[in-house]
Amino acid sequence: MDTKVTSQGRYQKEGWVQWPDESELSFQFARTLGGAQEGASLISECFFAASRMTPGDTESWYREWQALAQTSERRAIDAFERRCFRTASSNWLRAANYYRSSEFYLGHDDVRRLDTFDSVERCSHRYLAGLTPAGEVVKIPYENGAHLDAYFIPCAGKDVRSPVVIAFGGLDEYKDELLHEMPKHALTRGMSLLLVDLPGQGATLRRQKIVNRPDTEVPVGACVDYLLTRADVDPSKIGLYGASVGGVYAARAASFEKRVVAVVSDSVMFDMSSLFAGWLDAPNKLIWGHLKWVFGCATLEDVVEKAKLFSLEGVIDKITVPYLVLQGTEDWLGLKTATDTYDYAKAHGVKAELKLFDPDETGAAHCQIDNPTLGQEFICDWLATQLGVDQSAVRSRVLALA
Repeated sequence: MDTKVTSQGRYQKEGWVQWPDESELSFQFARTLGGAQEGASLISECFFAASRMTPGDTESWYREWQALAQTSERRAIDAFERRCFRTASSNWLRAANYYRSSEFYLGHDDVRRLDTFDSVERCSHRYLAGLTPAGEVVKIPYENGAHLDAYFIPCAGKDVRSPVVIAFGGLDEYKDELLHEMPKHALTRGMSLLLVDLPGQGATLRRQKIVNRPDTEVPVGACVDYLLTRADVDPSKIGLYGASVGGVYAARAASFEKRVVAVVSDSVMFDMSSLFAGWLDAPNKLIWGHLKWVFGCATLEDVVEKAKLFSLEGVIDKITVPYLVLQGTEDWLGLKTATDTYDYAKAHGVKAELKLFDPDETGAAHCQIDNPTLGQEFICDWLATQLGVDQSAVRSRVLALA
């Protein structure tokens, strides 16, 4: 392919932009780079990989993240064999994130996609096993003999009933990315986590070919059913978190699944269909490949039509629990998608709150990918308050994990 001259990377309102002429790839690069704050990448390694990529060439993207992932996994195995368990754990977490990054732009029928996803989960599972208490790989019973793939991460021992947050990503984020984003913030605040791949996400999409659905209270209800079987979960303190398209899933689920007591939409789209329709004049946008895959649609027009079923109008007025909407002022979705959601919820009597991140504090990008720590601190503090967690009571655990 022809190599395109790309202007130099620089910091902008939405955070670090590696290749200003390649907005989609720059966003995904910043996403992996931001993981460094939570231990899921190394800054020097990220920039080293980028220096070996050809802007716009997704094959070089795959190759360089793969190389880092394989190196990190080898380090992890070597450290584990030497009984250097903390080093092994750190490298397994980074390897999982690098493998996730490498998979991102592969075609959905590319055989490397599932092989790479297997590598993501392999490293995630080793990381989970090293946590204290250990995380669990679980399969949540779903419809017609299917299941939802998930990770349960307890914040305390099995003899303690703790609050729990059901968490999921969006169009292209799945449980293994949440594994480095949320635990440090949720567990130290006294909340366990159920990180789940809903229909259209992660393993549920890749292995079982289950695409997304608008009645998200069904899969979320299956998650609640599972949690109620556990002796280490407080059944009266179950929260819900969704990011990006997952923010829509969370809001719709909380409108009908009344066993959750608080809900967060970290970036949200009040009317996905209208938003997607505005992209029809750019059929070469890389995001269309993900949209068709996740929505189970053959054409762009079919995606726009199915997205009508995910509208929040006439739905979120039924939310009866506290509802938090977050959005960055420089979100590439725009700000109106969130303010419309918040305004509609407030106008219909929902106990809604709106948190905006602006460039002066950073975190102004989509789902705070330019500063994910700020986002998760705010989100987990808010959830802890809504779930009745006395953070002073978990101070000793914070110190133990520091």
